Amino acid sequence: METLVSTWSRTAQILPENYVFPAGERPGSVEVPLCQNIPVIDLSQDQEKSQSQRVQEILAACQEFGFFQVINHGVSEDLIDDTMKMAKDFYDMPIEEKAKVYSTDRSKSCRLFTSTYSYDNEKFHFWRDNMRHPCHPLDKCIHLWPEKPTNYRNIVGKYSLEVRKLSLRILELIREGLGLEDGYFGEELTGDQILSVNHYPSCPDPSLTLGLPKHADFNVITVLLQGSVCGLQVYRNGEWLGVEPIPHAFVVNIGHQLEIISNGKLRSAVHRAVTNSQEARTTIVNFISPLLDTIVEPAKSMVDNSVPLYRTFKFKDFLKFFQEKKGDTEAVMEAYKIKP
Repeated sequence: METLVSTWSRTAQILPENYVFPAGERPGSVEVPLCQNIPVIDLSQDQEKSQSQRVQEILAACQEFGFFQVINHGVSEDLIDDTMKMAKDFYDMPIEEKAKVYSTDRSKSCRLFTSTYSYDNEKFHFWRDNMRHPCHPLDKCIHLWPEKPTNYRNIVGKYSLEVRKLSLRILELIREGLGLEDGYFGEELTGDQILSVNHYPSCPDPSLTLGLPKHADFNVITVLLQGSVCGLQVYRNGEWLGVEPIPHAFVVNIGHQLEIISNGKLRSAVHRAVTNSQEARTTIVNFISPLLDTIVEPAKSMVDNSVPLYRTFKFKDFLKFFQEKKGDTEAVMEAYKIKP
């Protein structure tokens, strides 16, 4: 528990050496330009926009940016606010309550930890605490979740179900845009859902450290609730750009598996999290992934008139390699490309 940033950072006047990154890896100025043309997709059902227009908007965003924001998505604002409050209340609990969830055992499906899953092997630590647990199927895993704050399981359970419905709806629009067969994104490709609650306390010197490193996501699709504090940055055309939070919107990231399934037509977005010196930032992430034994490969309809760019693999092997490479996007994707 003493390693949790949220445990000791409030009294920290300077950044500990093992949080100070080498000069070439530091964010430097965290005041980067905001990306002015991030696609914002309105999913309202009563809009005049046709289904085909919405499909094309999402497909274009996935191809050009690898991420977009969604509004009027059907998840109630009250539920979003209540869930964010639960996340913040969790980190505000007394240390003895958080200790019930804290663990360095990576095999535990529900646990609180700091930095990344390999804290003991890191030369430099990230300014982040993280609590994560499985969400699907809900009735099989909710008993593993934290019992406190009171009502956590009830509120976060409802939220997880609603975000899952939204994720599958977005994947269905992507499926239609790619021309994949009905039911393509079934349980095998979407049966794992992890909720991850990140907490980035205020930091003495944000220019020297990171909340999360430069990476792209390993999974199929990620749905992020940013909250109201800036901190998400996306790497685009050789520069870092900030993603401004839109109240009650979700940021949707394309993961490596969807890039592979689309045979490179869609792109996974490279991003990172920075800190700030003024206030803590809490975010809630849902990762939708294949089941571990699922075979992943470029969809057959995506290679009818071309050659497959990526080889066939089991998702669990990809995940293991991704962790070994510490999320190095270029190294991971290069290793899974078919060599000419």
